[in-house]
Amino acid sequence: MCGIVGYLGPRPAVPILVQGLERLEYRGYDSAGIAVLEGGGLLVEKRAGKLAALKSHLNGNMAGAQVGIGHTRWATHGRPSDVNAHPHLDCTGRIAVVHNGIIENYQELRQELAAKGHRFISETDTEVLAHLVEEFYAGDLLQAVFKMLPVLRGSYALAVMSADHPRELVGARQDSPLIVGLAAGETYLASDIPALLPYTRDNYILENGEVAWITPGEVTVYDANGSRKSKEVFHVAWDLQAAEKGGYAHFMLKEIHEQPRALRDTLAGRLKDDGRVRLEGVNFTPEEAAALEKVAIIACGTAHYAGMVGKYLLEKLLRLPVEDDVASEFRYREPILNEHTLGLVISQSGETADTLASLREAKKAGAQVLAITNVVGSSVAREADHVIYTWAGPEIAVASTKAYLTQVASLYLLALHLGEKRSHAPWAQEIAGGLKDLPDQVEEVLKLEPRIKELAGRIAPHEHAFFIGRGLDYPVSLEGSLKLKEISYLHAEAYAAGELKHGTLALIEEGTPVIALATQAQLLEKMLSNIKEVKARGAWVLALTQEGNTAVTEEADAVLYLPPVPSILAPAVTVVPLQLLAYYTAVARGCDVDKPRNLAKSVTVE
Repeated sequence: MCGIVGYLGPRPAVPILVQGLERLEYRGYDSAGIAVLEGGGLLVEKRAGKLAALKSHLNGNMAGAQVGIGHTRWATHGRPSDVNAHPHLDCTGRIAVVHNGIIENYQELRQELAAKGHRFISETDTEVLAHLVEEFYAGDLLQAVFKMLPVLRGSYALAVMSADHPRELVGARQDSPLIVGLAAGETYLASDIPALLPYTRDNYILENGEVAWITPGEVTVYDANGSRKSKEVFHVAWDLQAAEKGGYAHFMLKEIHEQPRALRDTLAGRLKDDGRVRLEGVNFTPEEAAALEKVAIIACGTAHYAGMVGKYLLEKLLRLPVEDDVASEFRYREPILNEHTLGLVISQSGETADTLASLREAKKAGAQVLAITNVVGSSVAREADHVIYTWAGPEIAVASTKAYLTQVASLYLLALHLGEKRSHAPWAQEIAGGLKDLPDQVEEVLKLEPRIKELAGRIAPHEHAFFIGRGLDYPVSLEGSLKLKEISYLHAEAYAAGELKHGTLALIEEGTPVIALATQAQLLEKMLSNIKEVKARGAWVLALTQEGNTAVTEEADAVLYLPPVPSILAPAVTVVPLQLLAYYTAVARGCDVDKPRNLAKSVTVE
């Protein structure tokens, strides 16, 4: 989740830009840079690494600048480097752009611009924006931006400046946040409120499709059609800590609500209408894909449960045998691997020690390795033969939410990709169509939040809770159980529902909460029988199922109805209410949600 700042006014711009970027550091980044106007031209400084590297290089330079833009980058297209850091310039060096989001059609735009003589120096999608503004520029910066926006596909928050327009900034927003800060005689841009709190608490919050034309002390906002809009001023009453969380009480809750955006970014530019996918960094030939005889999925914790969903998908859709392993055990069972095995490693950070060691073991045995990770340039990404980036953006909370969901989405994309390469994917169009709907369906699930908060109050007084599910519901129940125990400290366990009679029923007492997942149509009757079994022993049952499964209502004490998503795509929707249930249970129990005891965000030692 990159950070944007911009300033136009009478004061020195550089300190304001740098301080604003510092207040956005919590969002995570791998490089930083600024562009300012001084002496009639643009001066740009950018560095990979922390802001300290950029600050030490600035060393008081550019002191006369009174207009500029800055950026902290979380890499998506192109590794973290000085060259790939923002801002990016056009061919003339007189137009600068910073950008959050993903431009889905940047490759075709880049090819068209290169054919017209534009020269590119970075690996990023953002650089095409500077060249597009140059291409459309005819003396009016605002109009050049307006002409550019309709050719873009994807998400963006962007800020544009030009040496030929020294008292102007232009901002635009589509699916990535952007705000305009208002003060007497000066104006600010930022991707998030904390960057502006020392300077102003009055802001315009741009909506999708809106464009802001900024001059000193004056802002004009337009809609996508170029018509002027009247905006209400949003006055920030939060303190800095609350502002960093976007007004949410905890980072975990903020990140749960970021999941529709994270899903859109992970799918952006990869999913075609005909069911085909384009995965940069995945380079199987049809012959290599056809030669695969086995997949070994290797991960830890939440990533392991995402991998278990992948096991079901790849076996069902591709008819490939799949093993799933906890990475800390993988090496010690001496797994049977060869050149016909795909080692599939999953790690949010890309630095998980056990997963990294298992990756090396798989490569040593001759297997090709594909990594699913959230961090460009991480150890796992560098050492794997293929890589899929999840584009979830940074996670601050220890309990993983959007990383899990984007890992699952990446596994669906991988199944589509391998199905296409192996020429066996009659299901591709249906899966692809369903994937496109997932962000909207997750937004629908988030509307259940008040009801989930109420149900969490029913669970919070207990010391034990159980999750049950069948088929694809089983790995999701494991993830739901993990979320509940790691942040609420309530003892929670998940079981394959068919195992109840093999010992688990002995643990059910009067009032024991049981969360039953019932989203798999072909297993619904069996799940209803399992719900009856625990009810007969006194359990209080909360069931999750799709709208229309009214039979569940007759058996459960409470039901959360989910959008009517196909059974095979249900894991991407079902997990969200379980995350909210864990969150509100932990809050009710007075726990430190973002920093649960004894746990760290990334496990980088064995």
